[in-house]
Amino acid sequence: MKPFKERIIDFSVKHYRLVLICTLLLPLVTGAFFPLVKIDTDPENMLEINEPARVFHNAAKKRFSLSDTVVLGVINEKDPDGVFNPKTLKRIYELTEFAKTLRWPGENNSGRMSGVIEVDMIAPSLVDHMSQQGPGTIKFEWLMEKPPETRDKALEIRQKALSNPLLKGQMISEDGRAICIYLPLTDKLLSYRVYKALQEKTGTFTGDDQFHITGLPVAEGAIGVEMFTQMNTASPLAMAVILALLFLFFRKWRMVILPMIIATVSIVAAMGLMIAVGFPVHILSSMLPIFLMSIAMVDSVHVMSEFFDVYTREKGREKTVRQVMSTLFVPMLYTSLTTAAGFLSLTLAPIPPARVFGLFLSIGVMIAWIVTIFFVPAYIMIMPEKALADFGLSAQGGRKSWLVRPLAALGRFTHRRARSILVLLIAVILVSAWGISQIRINDNYAKRFDLSHPIRQADIALNTHFGGTYMAYLVLESPGRPSPDASEIQNLTRGLEEFALTIENEFPQAPGLARDVAHALPVIAAGSRDFEDFVDNVARHLNKMTAGVSEDAGFTLGELQVFFGLERERSKPFKRPDVLSYMADLQSHLLETGLIGKASSVADVVRKVNQELTDGRPESFVIPRRFQSVSECYLQYQQSHRPNDLWHMVTPDYSQANIWLQFPTGDSINTKATVAEVRSYVEANPLPASLTYQWAGLHYINQVLEGKLVWGFLKSFAGSFLIVFIMMSYLFRSLLWGGLCMVPLTITLGAIYGITGIVGKDYDLPIAVLSALSIGMAVDFAIHFLERSRASYREKGAWDQVVGHLFGEPARAISRNVLVIAIGFLPLLVASLVPYKTTGVMLFMILSCSGLVTLLALPAILTTGEKIFFKRLYPGKKTERETENKEWVQTSQDNNGKSPGQFAGLGISKKKEQQQ
Repeated sequence: MKPFKERIIDFSVKHYRLVLICTLLLPLVTGAFFPLVKIDTDPENMLEINEPARVFHNAAKKRFSLSDTVVLGVINEKDPDGVFNPKTLKRIYELTEFAKTLRWPGENNSGRMSGVIEVDMIAPSLVDHMSQQGPGTIKFEWLMEKPPETRDKALEIRQKALSNPLLKGQMISEDGRAICIYLPLTDKLLSYRVYKALQEKTGTFTGDDQFHITGLPVAEGAIGVEMFTQMNTASPLAMAVILALLFLFFRKWRMVILPMIIATVSIVAAMGLMIAVGFPVHILSSMLPIFLMSIAMVDSVHVMSEFFDVYTREKGREKTVRQVMSTLFVPMLYTSLTTAAGFLSLTLAPIPPARVFGLFLSIGVMIAWIVTIFFVPAYIMIMPEKALADFGLSAQGGRKSWLVRPLAALGRFTHRRARSILVLLIAVILVSAWGISQIRINDNYAKRFDLSHPIRQADIALNTHFGGTYMAYLVLESPGRPSPDASEIQNLTRGLEEFALTIENEFPQAPGLARDVAHALPVIAAGSRDFEDFVDNVARHLNKMTAGVSEDAGFTLGELQVFFGLERERSKPFKRPDVLSYMADLQSHLLETGLIGKASSVADVVRKVNQELTDGRPESFVIPRRFQSVSECYLQYQQSHRPNDLWHMVTPDYSQANIWLQFPTGDSINTKATVAEVRSYVEANPLPASLTYQWAGLHYINQVLEGKLVWGFLKSFAGSFLIVFIMMSYLFRSLLWGGLCMVPLTITLGAIYGITGIVGKDYDLPIAVLSALSIGMAVDFAIHFLERSRASYREKGAWDQVVGHLFGEPARAISRNVLVIAIGFLPLLVASLVPYKTTGVMLFMILSCSGLVTLLALPAILTTGEKIFFKRLYPGKKTERETENKEWVQTSQDNNGKSPGQFAGLGISKKKEQQQ
């Protein structure tokens, strides 16, 4: 019975029409699912739904009515008054009114409108100016009810705006040259739609005003949209470059389109299957076509290269394709399995879209292998023999491939200078290790865009003028006050009796009734769940006591209820002066570190209202010392035009509050440092009132996501490396050969990531993804080289003879593949998104370096360690085959059809004979 591979080859050759039909049906069937595609551009979905940080973030958004926000900035650097001139303020007013209209019907014709939330917008015409109206009262008026007509009116608005610490650094820059309009959204997925509408509107203005649109939702939305758009540009461009390279190598269009057919079938099949099982196309999986475009061609390019080198008219296409497929079947299987395994390791990542991406990328690789081993022989068989009349190395006569001489010289160099090469590689490893130690893990959404992109320019401009456009929230929570214990009841009793004495003159019965109530407190406390329940139960007890008593006693009991009402209020932590002072001190500490640009909270609201209630002077911008004064500040603020703004910073029961932290940079390393700084501050200065804290906000969520992505992909990288090593050891039946197979990959990745650290490039999401994906791709060349080395050594029995052969057709096949795949990724450099550029550069470097290191390191190692690697596999074989090898070389020398690879081997053999 024929071996399995021979049966597959035989079937493809004999039933080529059936194979062609099946290959054609595969993309037609899977492509039929494309209309069902669902697009998901929300990076938040890269976290699990039940991820604690995500759950708390969404809960905090609902609790404080927080919305993701688009920031529209207006800057005027030329006018001496900055943006506070009548013309610019009129435009800002016009933009504010326009932004109010950015609403669209909701989904499913629900009748609800989606878009900008007008009531929560922040703009000069929509915020209050607070000022002292009289002793103990505050006047609230619109900061800019209508655009000013004169310069003096404009400067008056500036003076009012800068007098409010809540607005300075947030809505108005401290130098008065910029104003930001904040547009909260009902859904952050509308951010790109709002962004485009604002771009169109601001495009109608001329003059010195600069308009910038930014905000994390805008950056995320734009990345999602533009990645899909640029994929449609990059994929065809990559295809064109690859076609040009293939034609340069093989000069026959009928053969050149063969790899493109296989790549197209693999891409359509993999994407169609992913859509068919219900997975949405996410930002990561949108890159699946560009990866498969090159990877799916690897095997077919190897086949074409071998076929090109060995095909002759005398041998014919059927005999040649059988020989080629038989030779390459095992190496192609090995490389496909290791590549698929490398991608499949992403299923271990804690990121759902990464798992889907890795799964279907590995499926696409295996589809490409299956299509290659069946379709390539069938495709060649359907071609008439005359179509290959001028095809192949032998048919070119004197026009030898430009790869022949350089590769033959490289083979001689690796054999003669093996030890020098190994010393050089060791030096590269040492330098790379130092470079890797310098790598900084950091990510920044704005840096996904090229410096010339409007969003990147907006990010730089607005974060220069303001406290920051990146928002995170430090949420402080009270665990709830428990029902009072014995000591607290004693304190309450003492306080109750003191309160009774203060009203004794008006209510003589107060002390006696207070003592009666105090006797009941322990029993009431024992039956209460918490302090709130305790106060409610006391109120019910007091109501019962009023039944059947005199009118004066009833009034007295009513006053005692006031006492417990005040105690209820005191149990609300964010009405306590000490708690608000702690928040203010924490904000000041964080500002002093330089990690944040601005911090805002209810502590600032209370301080500002207290300042105006007192005397309006800067030194009165402090937290009042008395609980009643804090409550009064809250009551006064709720008389403003925007009383609900308070509930964005504190809950109505005053049990939870959040500090708004504005970051002037989107660097995750800065966010991590702030998180660590808060932790250190709280450890040194414990939170009052048994408060706890957690983080929320899209900026913090991205930092959590980055941590999971980077470390998740690092784990996938380690897992992939281990899996590939185990597979290689199993397939080669040797741990030694398995380890040898990993050498080019290890040196390549070490060198490239060492360079990354040395040049100061951050280790961010794109690089993390590539590190996990690169293993399965970069090891392919080593597998081909070593498998062909072992096969040649079995035949020739001496490494001297093997080197010449390996740097013939096998090295040319590897070189062609390296050039086609590596250069095939370079069209990504035309994209405006930095992740595409990074992907193009990194994969070009990884693939080209791994190919070069394969052709340098492996022959050098095998030259110096021939006895270690080969003698254990084929003991005594050199002695038995030495004469046959010399005869084989001599025969080849006399043969007019000798190959360049045999010439290279002959050169080495002759030199050895002369030395002997």
